[in-house]
Amino acid sequence: MCRHLAYLGRARSLASLVLAPPSSLLVQSYAPRRQRHGTVNADGWGVGWWAPEVAEPARWRSASPLWGSASFASVAPAVASSCVLAAVRSATAGMPIDESAAAPFTDGRWLISHNGRVDRAVLPPAAAVAAESVCDSAQLASLVFATGVDALGEVVREVGGRDPGARLNMLAADGTRLLATTWGDTLSVLETPEGTVLASEPYDDDPRWTDVPDRHLVQVTPDGTTLEQL
Repeated sequence: MCRHLAYLGRARSLASLVLAPPSSLLVQSYAPRRQRHGTVNADGWGVGWWAPEVAEPARWRSASPLWGSASFASVAPAVASSCVLAAVRSATAGMPIDESAAAPFTDGRWLISHNGRVDRAVLPPAAAVAAESVCDSAQLASLVFATGVDALGEVVREVGGRDPGARLNMLAADGTRLLATTWGDTLSVLETPEGTVLASEPYDDDPRWTDVPDRHLVQVTPDGTTLEQL
């Protein structure tokens, strides 16, 4: 359910990350290669990024399929950032399809995306009150914001213990680093001299892509990438 991507490194255009690669998020919105749950991601999309000397991230979200956004396609080549988080959405059954339910979600500092599903009944009521949407992903993001994003791994372990069927692949970015979890779905890493990409699936066939094992926490900083078992 959903495909997402995060980047940290030298400034790159949104188009080079989200639209241009041969198996980009644009292509994954209608033809994902590794998606285990669902077949298309047509229930919305979102991109968040940091502009120079602006503390809060900018976001562009929509409830429509990414392939139908001519405006984003025209602007994306002209917008560049050193930290980007983007997602295309396949809504969990019963969840609303509207802009507020599309990742990335934010607390004004961090951006978060969730690839998976979770039973909202296992989340604390306060998470629903503070969430941007009633959807499961927004409420999970709200819980992470309230707990502290640095505790992402602990939140995922606790929620996964309450809901054994949950899939909790998450991405988080604050403009200077990335955090990610694998819990029931795929995640790959591409490290190049220009920067590091975390993605639900590789957006091209570069042999440098490596797969992250399930139930791991990933952290990306300018100093490198580390993995920790959850």
